[in-house]
Amino acid sequence: MPQPLYPRPALGIALAIAATLCFALLDTTSQFVGGVVPVLMAIWLRFLVQTGMTVALLWPSQGKALFHTTAPGWQLLRGALMVTSGTVAYMSLRFVPVGDFTAILMLVPLAITVLAAPLLRERVPALTWWLIAGGFAGALIVIRPKGSDFQGAMLLPLALVLINALYQIVTSKMVKTEDPGTMHFYTGLTGLVFGTLALPWSWAPMATWQLWALVALMGVFGSLGHYVMIQAYHRAPASRLTPYMYAQIGFATLAGWIVFGYAPDVWTVVGVALIAVCGALGVRVRQG
Repeated sequence: MPQPLYPRPALGIALAIAATLCFALLDTTSQFVGGVVPVLMAIWLRFLVQTGMTVALLWPSQGKALFHTTAPGWQLLRGALMVTSGTVAYMSLRFVPVGDFTAILMLVPLAITVLAAPLLRERVPALTWWLIAGGFAGALIVIRPKGSDFQGAMLLPLALVLINALYQIVTSKMVKTEDPGTMHFYTGLTGLVFGTLALPWSWAPMATWQLWALVALMGVFGSLGHYVMIQAYHRAPASRLTPYMYAQIGFATLAGWIVFGYAPDVWTVVGVALIAVCGALGVRVRQG
């Protein structure tokens, strides 16, 4: 009998949830060190750790094939988008609580739909436009102006949504011909190269070894999260995994409460719920 295409979907779901936990811990750690460590220095150390971990995890199974790519230009573009995403995320977390930040990022599936219309020439149903409007309204509720406390930098997560949507579209194009592990390696390598070039202008001594450890943990959580997500997609289809991605909001909100003592108010909960509902329905509509 032929083997099923996705033989262990339950394990795939569990791995996807584990990956969202890693991403929530990455964002929480980034927020913790964001006011102390220069952004470019943090990005450099994160991608240094990520590149090393990728080689350590994938070399035993892939060997030299890990470095083989037929699309170096697309690898560079994907890596540049990831570096930009990481930089904007690090800056955003200086102003936006990690739970709210994560909720806004859940707009990425809807943003992909918006960008797919001009870039991929896909037709966008009328219902999807309403869901996009609803998700955007939820984001505005989450980051709503709070008098003198509001800063323009609080809108950075919305810019990050568009960057991540472009990153996902490039990824969806590349996975048709490129190995996921190779893509992950070159993404980390691109970030490491960019970070190294900027290091002479961004280097600053860190006062304690604990800070070094925390910044290194950003690389661990980022690399492990992406690696586990790759494994999840090998075991379950994207349509099964997508609804469970919203677990990241819960993990990030809990981490923000434990680490920073930030408890979301009623309006924030309303905004997060609106984003989650519109995002999940948007994915369902796009997948037919």
